Amino acid sequence: MKNPAALFKIKGLWDQFVQSHPKFPQFLHAVASSGVGEDSIIEVQITQPDGQQMKTNIKVNQSDLELFEQLKTLME
Repeated sequence: MKNPAALFKIKGLWDQFVQSHPKFPQFLHAVASSGVGEDSIIEVQITQPDGQQMKTNIKVNQSDLELFEQLKTLME
């Protein structure tokens, strides 16, 4: 990372996010505990206030698992 101070900012924003949305980190913890394996499907859906929906998914590969592990380490 070019700017180490940015990491501290991200950590602060994450802490604030956790306070605002405590169920989401609990969900992530449960997912991490059960293990997301290669070939798992991660799906994200966003519903706008007007009802419009956007949805996508990814099939997890080995490099994704490495990224997830690094992100998990950063958030600890």
